[in-house]
Amino acid sequence: MDRLGSFSNDPSDKPPCRGCSSYLMEPYIKCAECGPPPFFLCLQCFTRGFEYKKHQSDHTYEIMTSDFPVLDPSWTAQEEMALLEAVMDCGFGNWQDVANQMCTKTKEECEKHYMKHFINNPLFASTLLNLKQAEAAKTADTAIPFHSADDPPRPAFDSLLSRDMAGYMPARADFIEEFDNYAEWDLRDIDFVEDDSDILHALKMAVVDIYHSRLKERQRRKKIIRDHGLVNLRKFRLMERRYPKEVQDLYETMRRFARIVGPVEHDKFIESHACARTYDHLKKTREEERLKRTMLSEVLQYIQDSSACQQWLRRQADIDSGLSPSVLMASNSGRRSAPPLNLTGLPGTEKLNEKEKELCQVVRLVPGAYLEYKSALLNECHKQGGLRLAQARALIKIDVNKTRKIYDFLIREGYITKA
Repeated sequence: MDRLGSFSNDPSDKPPCRGCSSYLMEPYIKCAECGPPPFFLCLQCFTRGFEYKKHQSDHTYEIMTSDFPVLDPSWTAQEEMALLEAVMDCGFGNWQDVANQMCTKTKEECEKHYMKHFINNPLFASTLLNLKQAEAAKTADTAIPFHSADDPPRPAFDSLLSRDMAGYMPARADFIEEFDNYAEWDLRDIDFVEDDSDILHALKMAVVDIYHSRLKERQRRKKIIRDHGLVNLRKFRLMERRYPKEVQDLYETMRRFARIVGPVEHDKFIESHACARTYDHLKKTREEERLKRTMLSEVLQYIQDSSACQQWLRRQADIDSGLSPSVLMASNSGRRSAPPLNLTGLPGTEKLNEKEKELCQVVRLVPGAYLEYKSALLNECHKQGGLRLAQARALIKIDVNKTRKIYDFLIREGYITKA
């Protein structure tokens, strides 16, 4: 059984009991197997074993109650909700009225508890800060659309606010001076009369059609201004300055294409270019991590043999000091080859058959690395329907000779097929 808290102190806010239709009072029962909608019962109907349609008396259930502490052992969840509702009703600081509405706590207790857990609590403070930052980021990442209001502003003609809004009059949804402002002049002398000839009537209708097309263009431009937040041009330019200089130049170049797509899509297109540097940096970081993993697998191949490990460390030190790999290979050419790798105690050895163990010993490859390489080659062969040696070398970033031996072994044993 779970103890779950309700979120209201008013019984009328809770659903009625399915047995007697009365308002539920805590604690009450919720069937864990029925629903949706949830199946609630009061304690009286629950003790009587009430059953209805698919609901049976032996179903598992949950006890719904808020009589448990949340932030303070001496405060129940129901009292926490009552405190928040009282502060909302009476106002912050009116602790006597808050205490009177709660009835279960004194003025001092209400003030102390609220200040400790809801004002000075670092958890709530950080949560509110994160919410504010998220809201700011959401506002910064989208365009500035103009939304109509119940009582829109009515700036005086030629005032600073009117100039900032480019002469836009929100109450009329028009500009003081519209695009193609004198389009109506072409209609002022047109008058349709009965004795017009067919040609004259058609000519007048053509003029009206041209006027309609000019009105459509006016509305289209007005819609672009509203959707892209261009009514307040100064605020729009301030928003543009949040981008780096090169992105601002791109924004200016691509401005003519904003009419084709919506404001959000246009901003996403611009910001995708702003994130290009971040992508290049992350790509470089991933490459460095991949090289580190490759070096780690190479270390694991030598770690079980002390002499081979010393040779590998000396080779890495020489590489760090500036010697080329060709010089190192020439200096090491006279040395004897390393002995077979001892697989005793290495993880993954129990997963290998005898031939695979022999391969790992000869190639000096730890079982875990071999199993990883084998799985990668098998998956690629399954997807491609076959595998070439060049593809295997592209998948496995180790010594090419070792890759060739692994590839030949898997071909010979029938694990993979040649492409």
